[in-house]
Amino acid sequence: MKLRSAEWLLTAYFAYVAAISFAFPLPARFAPLIIAVLVPALFAALGRGRHVGFDMARDWVAVGMVLVAYREMDLFSAIPRDFPLELRWVGWDRTLLHHWGLQHGIEALGALVPLYLEACYALVYAVAPFVVAILYIERRRQRVNGVVFLYLLGTLLAYGMFPYFPSDPPRVVFGATDMPNITTPVRQLNLWLVGSYGIHSSVFPSAHVSSAFSAAWAFLAYLPERRRIGWGMLVYAVSVAIATVYGRYHYAADAVAGLAVSLAPVLMILARRPLRLLRGGLPASP
Repeated sequence: MKLRSAEWLLTAYFAYVAAISFAFPLPARFAPLIIAVLVPALFAALGRGRHVGFDMARDWVAVGMVLVAYREMDLFSAIPRDFPLELRWVGWDRTLLHHWGLQHGIEALGALVPLYLEACYALVYAVAPFVVAILYIERRRQRVNGVVFLYLLGTLLAYGMFPYFPSDPPRVVFGATDMPNITTPVRQLNLWLVGSYGIHSSVFPSAHVSSAFSAAWAFLAYLPERRRIGWGMLVYAVSVAIATVYGRYHYAADAVAGLAVSLAPVLMILARRPLRLLRGGLPASP
């Protein structure tokens, strides 16, 4: 039995969170330590299973751990903040939304584009299982680990930065200021989701953006024979980035930082296997 690279990445991430947790005023100080022990134990138990069902379960458990990592970050919500970052970021947003006309351009056709953007934002929560499902559908299950590894790398790097940038979203800090002029049913759903189940530790960098772009890079690298899927995911990731700013879920600085974080998987691909990438992809797992 040996852990997959995606499982090692998750094990290292949860160990990292447990290590830094002692430097912050957390309400449940030992919770990260417990998670850091249980996660690799679960992977080890699944790895000992001989039936193919155990092997398939590892595909889904790995992406399911994204939810655990996300919820764990809420432990860092108790970090004090005085909004210096938000006051700087909102000025850039207002230039983008109003002076450069982004908000007007999005709303020019009525509810059509706002509805599309809000739907893109809502579907981010399904990206993790989507990346695995696509490989199953395309009968490329042997590449799941590689795709999941790159997706997790971009996503977890964003989560790992949250404790150092305590911040709240613009819709919370600045209330009704700069909010969209069009409210769709999907927006109401999104507001309910982030209000009821969202975390409050940080919005920088945007993990929504980093995860969507990371999924796009992973598909382009590991599914070269279906490049339309990768390019489609890339268009979707750009839409998510715009949606986060327009809907006031994030600042533009968060979205740009999320894109920057997602480039870590790209740099890893270029650094480790440049020739194979140029020849059309990376069909093997890292």
